[in-house]
Amino acid sequence: MRNSENYIITTGSEPLSTDDETTWSFPGAIVGFVAWLLALGIPFLIYGGNTLFFFLYTWPFFLALMPVAVVVGIALHSLLNGKLLYSAIVTIVTVVLMFGLLFLWLMG
Repeated sequence: MRNSENYIITTGSEPLSTDDETTWSFPGAIVGFVAWLLALGIPFLIYGGNTLFFFLYTWPFFLALMPVAVVVGIALHSLLNGKLLYSAIVTIVTVVLMFGLLFLWLMG
């Protein structure tokens, strides 16, 4: 191995910035989780209390969508450059569509 150091030569006109942190992951994760909760409530609004009997046997499928919804929220929030309103709308629509497709697939 080579013992060397990297030196940065500046002219003094522009300051060095070391703030390369990613701050989009937490709001995107919260938006994804809230979208999953909203999507979980939609079958209750449509079918009422009988949805609990359907979820009795199929809950692992819907629980498996939770980390997927969180990752979708993080990805869409980063792709939309941290614009919370746009990413929230797109994330909610995407997660509700995934939830609906799974629900329809399990219904037969």
